[in-house]
Amino acid sequence: MKTVLVTGSGGLVGSETARYFGGRGFRVIGVDNNLREYFFGPEASTKWAVEELRRELGEAFTAVPADIRDFAAVRKVFEEAGGIDLVVHAAAQPSHDWAAREPFTDFGVNAQGTLNLLEAARQFAPQAVFIFTSTNKVYGDTPNRLPLVEKETRWECASGPYAEKGIDETMSIDQTTHSLFGASKVAADVMVQEYGRYFGMKTGVFRGGCLTGPRHSGAELHGFLAYLMKCAARGREYRIFGYKGKQVRDNIHSADLVASFDHFFRAPRPGEVYNMGGSRFSHCSMQEAVELCEEIAGRRMKTAYVEANRIGDHIWWVSDVSKFKSHYPGWNLTKNIRDILTEILEYNLPRWKKEG
Repeated sequence: MKTVLVTGSGGLVGSETARYFGGRGFRVIGVDNNLREYFFGPEASTKWAVEELRRELGEAFTAVPADIRDFAAVRKVFEEAGGIDLVVHAAAQPSHDWAAREPFTDFGVNAQGTLNLLEAARQFAPQAVFIFTSTNKVYGDTPNRLPLVEKETRWECASGPYAEKGIDETMSIDQTTHSLFGASKVAADVMVQEYGRYFGMKTGVFRGGCLTGPRHSGAELHGFLAYLMKCAARGREYRIFGYKGKQVRDNIHSADLVASFDHFFRAPRPGEVYNMGGSRFSHCSMQEAVELCEEIAGRRMKTAYVEANRIGDHIWWVSDVSKFKSHYPGWNLTKNIRDILTEILEYNLPRWKKEG
């Protein structure tokens, strides 16, 4: 039986990963200490997701509440695993704004935690495939220098190499404002690459756009579509930060992302980097997302506009996934924005009603 170790196993990507590989006969070790509740409050707790995995996967799932900042704890997980075939590192502090509140915590989770996992893998599972969920924020605000034009409901890239398919991996990560979150993820991103190139480990970096899906514990500071639909369904006010609400994001369903992990696992390319998002197949502006949520939820939304944008935030981001598709032609995106929002509402509405 193969074994997968998943960090952030109660989060969106982690729980999807655990469910995917657990359903394919893997033994799943899920590492999650529910720091998301500390970051974003009780509504962002991942405890419910971990319990759901326990029920669904049974004895195939082992939950470990270890803190990835603690190397001794991480080392113990690897030592006691008795062999690991795949590591999917999805644990993170994921918010621009939160990172500025506690820089040491942000860097500890995102950078030091990643190094701890890499080194433990090198010592105890050097042949394992190591997949890291990075972020498009490693490019900082460089995308904002693209030739953007304002349309009725969105900003759009008007010309240049990224206009047709989106932004690829050739964009520089230097000389730009990342936010502290972006900087800590850069450190982790480069370290994962280095363990692949220097030590020959089977590491892969997936720089995500907006990652989303029905099991996202969305909060205002993180979880764009999940939190937006929650506000639409429950009649809460949603705050839009800057850019006239015309900022554009691509959105990839967690199931499509995890399917890409499986392709990489079966044929790893050590030290490789991929931009991974919804591409032109699944993208929208904030204004367009609000309108779609209203249509799907069947009610008008309460929105408030805040003039100041988030520091280092993107005006326009669409991922070019051509490189990954060229390496793994059997992989395709399957769920677009409407599919994703509809699924978020249908899955979560019973729980939201209970919460009041």
